Amino acid sequence: MTGAARLDGKFALVTGASQGIGAAIAAALATAGAHVVLASRNEAAPVTAGGGHHP
Repeated sequence: MTGAARLDGKFALVTGASQGIGAAIAAALATAGAHVVLASRNEAAPVTAGGGHHP
């Protein structure tokens, strides 16, 4: 990653993560190394950026 801070070891809670901006933010945070917790009214496919998901 260039020009962005790494988030290794940090945790993030993303609401509205099933689609649109929320999904994009969750993917970007995971790619940056954060542990991401997703919240949504709708069930969606898991975010797999940054090494996959944990069941």
